[in-house]
Amino acid sequence: MYKNFLFDLDGTLLPMDMEYFTKLYFSALCKRFVPVLKVDSDTLIKAVWGGTKAMTMNDNSRTNKEVFWETASAVCRMDLTQYIEQFDDFYLNEFIAAKEATGFTPFAKKSVELIKQNGGRLIAATNPIFPEVATRRRLEWAGVSFDDFEYVTFYENSGSCKPNLKYFEQICEKCNINPNESLMVGNDVDEDMCAAALGFDTYLITDCIVNRENKDYSKYRQGSFEDFYKFLTDVECLDTQFE
Repeated sequence: MYKNFLFDLDGTLLPMDMEYFTKLYFSALCKRFVPVLKVDSDTLIKAVWGGTKAMTMNDNSRTNKEVFWETASAVCRMDLTQYIEQFDDFYLNEFIAAKEATGFTPFAKKSVELIKQNGGRLIAATNPIFPEVATRRRLEWAGVSFDDFEYVTFYENSGSCKPNLKYFEQICEKCNINPNESLMVGNDVDEDMCAAALGFDTYLITDCIVNRENKDYSKYRQGSFEDFYKFLTDVECLDTQFE
């Protein structure tokens, strides 16, 4: 039934308190770059949020990376692209401070390994608002490897964001996959479950569920990550899924 497994990262493979994560992330970011850029922390935070919002509205005509730095530069009234390497270095070093807001589930790695053992294709379908280096770090925190996945989305290789269906369409095109043979696993009712509109089957991870508009999500297959792993290990389920 399923040949392809798409996993969200933040709140799914990597349990987290998003509000606390954001607080720690911006604190570390400002400590590093306020002195470098010579802007106040409010301006830097507005620049990052502005760039992030621009990425969420991207129409796939340009990469999210291009859109982010163009918008962030406009907010700061300076060309920030000259600092990209320093920002990448930040994700290799100071970004670790945000790990305090994350948790760990052994069932993430167990599920990934089980799918690989049974010939399933794995895609890390994390919203591509971070660069590759930051995405690699967060996958490490989750206890899985970047190399476990055939394809990983990040702001350098993507031109749209969830819940824009163009995001999923781009994955299908790049990976040559059929939504009807695929399962999207995520914790966000809006950003992950929307894949069902393209024919994906879905599984809503409820450990760190995000449901901004208090939608009724009873129609979706759902459960904790442990429940999802049990779903995978069910003998009948394996027989039908990993053909």
